[in-house]
Amino acid sequence: MTATPDIQQSRGSGRLGLLIGLPVLVAVIGGGWAIWRATADLDDIEARALSWDQVAALTWQHVVITVICAVLVVAIAVPLGVLLTRPGTRRLGGPVVAVANIGQAAPAIGLLVLLAMWLGFEPSTTIIGLTLYAILPVLQNTIAGLSGVDRQLVEAARGMGMSKSAVLLRVELPLAIPVIMAGVRTALVLLVGTATFATFVNAGGLGQLITTGITLFRYPVLVSGALLVALLALLVDWAGRVLELLARPKGL
Repeated sequence: MTATPDIQQSRGSGRLGLLIGLPVLVAVIGGGWAIWRATADLDDIEARALSWDQVAALTWQHVVITVICAVLVVAIAVPLGVLLTRPGTRRLGGPVVAVANIGQAAPAIGLLVLLAMWLGFEPSTTIIGLTLYAILPVLQNTIAGLSGVDRQLVEAARGMGMSKSAVLLRVELPLAIPVIMAGVRTALVLLVGTATFATFVNAGGLGQLITTGITLFRYPVLVSGALLVALLALLVDWAGRVLELLARPKGL
């Protein structure tokens, strides 16, 4: 069953509203926080923790961790998902996804601490731990997207003389891109949230503001850290939606 023009138009309007509304919402809330920060009566500890240079440095660390992990997740999960949808290895899809489910079922902080005890308290430990933690949504969506491609289209492409690799690159992946990108967007938001734990293994990030606020009972610092992480998650979600829209083949 195909969607009616009214439903398609409604979906398009909803996507457009999110694409416009999310950055506006982030700008309004972020601007309100900046005005509060510039006018708030903070003690010395709060002022140092929320200095513009400190906030900018921690935000940059958070973004770098998120981007590196996201690139690694896509580089691992998409090829693995493609491999697990090929006829010769399709039977391995269930066990591999089950292992990925076990990895994500473990608490992120526990996974990071265990890895840190093994590999050391370094930024690279955070990269490894968060990458393993965020693989599942991209892997699942890659498998689901490729499995959902109409087999008749694949057979028709093969009948036209296209090679298996050409069918994958020109037929299957373009049709599966919307589903894959939805998984990438989910992984991005997941990474922004779990990257707050990077501070526990000496990797920095906005989680440092949250732990400082809790440890020193400085609630302005605690709330600021949580708010900045939430705003960053909204921005990353918006960026994921933009990428999803740009990668979507025309006509879908």
